[in-house]
Amino acid sequence: MIIVGLRGVGKTVLLVEMQSKAEAQGYKPIAIEALENKPIVELLAPQLRKLLYSLDRMEGFSQKAREGLVALKSFLSGLKISIGELEIGVDAELARGVADSGDLESDLPDLFEAVAEAAADRGVGVAIFVDELQYLKSEELSALIMAMHRMAQKKLPLVLVGAGLPQLQGLAGESKSYAERLFDYPQVGALPFHDAYKALQGPVMIEGVRFNEDAIEEIIRITQGYPYYLQEWGSHVWNLASHSPIELDVVKNATTLVISALDKNFFKVRFDRLTPREKEYLRALAELGPLPQRSGDIAEKMGKKVNAVGPLRDGLIKKGMLYSPAHGDTAFTVPLFDEFMKREMPDWAPS
Repeated sequence: MIIVGLRGVGKTVLLVEMQSKAEAQGYKPIAIEALENKPIVELLAPQLRKLLYSLDRMEGFSQKAREGLVALKSFLSGLKISIGELEIGVDAELARGVADSGDLESDLPDLFEAVAEAAADRGVGVAIFVDELQYLKSEELSALIMAMHRMAQKKLPLVLVGAGLPQLQGLAGESKSYAERLFDYPQVGALPFHDAYKALQGPVMIEGVRFNEDAIEEIIRITQGYPYYLQEWGSHVWNLASHSPIELDVVKNATTLVISALDKNFFKVRFDRLTPREKEYLRALAELGPLPQRSGDIAEKMGKKVNAVGPLRDGLIKKGMLYSPAHGDTAFTVPLFDEFMKREMPDWAPS
C-alpha cells in the first residue's frame, strides 16, 4: 500500500497508527523516513540488521536468520557501502551470488527474500513502513518495487506500507508498469464538511463548550478542511475563547495569529529552501490561483518559454513543493501556499 496526499493531511499519522496495529498483530515492524540526500540503503540496513538479530534470538538458533545476516553483509559489500560503525558479526563467508552483484535492482529483491524467509521460519511477518517515498531516486524506487514484486510472487510474509506526495503513483507506474497492480494507492485529502465539523465541535463539546454555527463554518471555509490547518485554527481559537459558545469574532481574531504562526513556522521553512528563480516560479503559479495550472500559463506569466522554466519545475517537484496532477498541469503540494507566496512577495512582477 502507498498512501498519497498533499502535505498536512495526516499521512504520517496513518503510518504510525498502522505500524502500531501491525505490531499488535505480531508483525516485526521497520519504520524509516526517506531523505532527499541519503540513500535508502543507509536507512534500511541498520533496521534490517536489528530485525535479523531479533529473529535469531527468538527461541534459540535460527539458520535462516544467520543466512539473512550473511545476505545483508553480501548486499553491503556488493554495493561497496560502509555505514558508520555498523558491524554484522556473522562468522561465515559472504554468500556468493546472493545480493552481491552491486546492482540495487537485482540485489534488494534477494535481500528482502532472505529477510522474509527468516521471518517465515519464525512464524512472523515483517512490515516495512517508509514515509516521504517521493524522495527516493528512480533506481531506489524501482528496486523497492521489484523487491515487493518478488515477495508477492513467492508469497513471503513481508509487506510494505509507504506514504508520500501525489506524484508517487505516477512515478511508481513509470518505474515498473506492474506497480499499478502491485500496490493499492489510497488517497488522503481534505475532510468533507461533515467530518471537519466533527473534528472541531466534538472535542470542545467533551469539555462542555460548543462553537456557534457561523464560527465553525468560518474555520472550515478558511482551512478548506485540511486536517493540519483545522488543528491550528482549533488550537488558537480555543486559547482565545473566554466563554461558550465560541463566536465568529473569536475566530476572526485567531485567524491573524494562526496565519502569522504558519508563515513563520510552516510556510517559511519551505520557502527558505528555494533558490531565487524557484521562488519566482512559485510566485507566478500563485498569481494564477490555487488550482492546478498549465505549465505553459506559468511560463507565460513569468515572461519565459516553457522549455526555459522546465528545469525549475522539475527541481520543485523533486523538492516536494509541486506535483503534476495531470500531464502538463502543475499544483502546490502545500495547501494555502499560494496565499503565503502573495504575502511573502507582494510586489512581485515578471522579471
